[in-house]
Amino acid sequence: MSACSSLGLGGNKKAKLAYIERPAEQIYNQGFKRIEKNDWDRAKLFFQEVERQHPFSKWARRAMLMQAYANYRSTDYEESIVSAQRFIGLHPGSDSTPYAYYLIAMNYYDQIYDVGRDQETTVNAEAALQQVVRRYPNSDYARDARLKLELTHDHLAGKEMTIGRYYLKENQHLAAIGRFKNVVKNYETTSQTEEALHRLVEAYVSLGIISEAKLVGSVLGYNYPSGEWYQDSYNLLEEYGVNLDDEIKKPRNKGYWNRLIERLF
Repeated sequence: MSACSSLGLGGNKKAKLAYIERPAEQIYNQGFKRIEKNDWDRAKLFFQEVERQHPFSKWARRAMLMQAYANYRSTDYEESIVSAQRFIGLHPGSDSTPYAYYLIAMNYYDQIYDVGRDQETTVNAEAALQQVVRRYPNSDYARDARLKLELTHDHLAGKEMTIGRYYLKENQHLAAIGRFKNVVKNYETTSQTEEALHRLVEAYVSLGIISEAKLVGSVLGYNYPSGEWYQDSYNLLEEYGVNLDDEIKKPRNKGYWNRLIERLF
């Protein structure tokens, strides 16, 4: 007898195990053994069987979350999210609930696409990761979520930069300014901020607003004095008689720069 027929699969993806009444722990352990072998699809069947035969047992509660995990590992993200959300809805006070929230976040995070594509999944990942941090700030899940949030923010900022550069190239300067300002305001800790400030200088110069370009260039130089983007802004504004180094070296306290950044962004 083949493995499929003995499991009751019969080649049908939606098939269930043949009904053989067994203790919940025994069925659960069979599913866990499949997990250990990375046999995600058959593992799911055993965990489903725990719920089918013993819906009110502690093993059914565990099996529900293991289904979510097996779905995640087999890249069946939608099913994994549904299973995890169902677990949260039925067992909001469980010790395993933080992991369910984290698993939802991971399902979205693993689907993040390159910056040239729609970023709805990235936005969902950001929201789910923030929920983990907000609900369980001192957990290991929150610590990992914070690291992943940094990468998620960098990705979203990269998308804004891609659109902003396109607008700049098409001489749609006001639209470009909006995108670059969004990067500086909402994703200021990402690797995209330095370039965003320079692109703002470019956009303001193109519009002939040299005074605003000078202020943004000063912020760029104050925060990234050794960067290539500052040098590019310095060279660009020098053509208009502006020496950014002189602006930055004027005696000003940190409060001035904070107020300036608030005003600009």
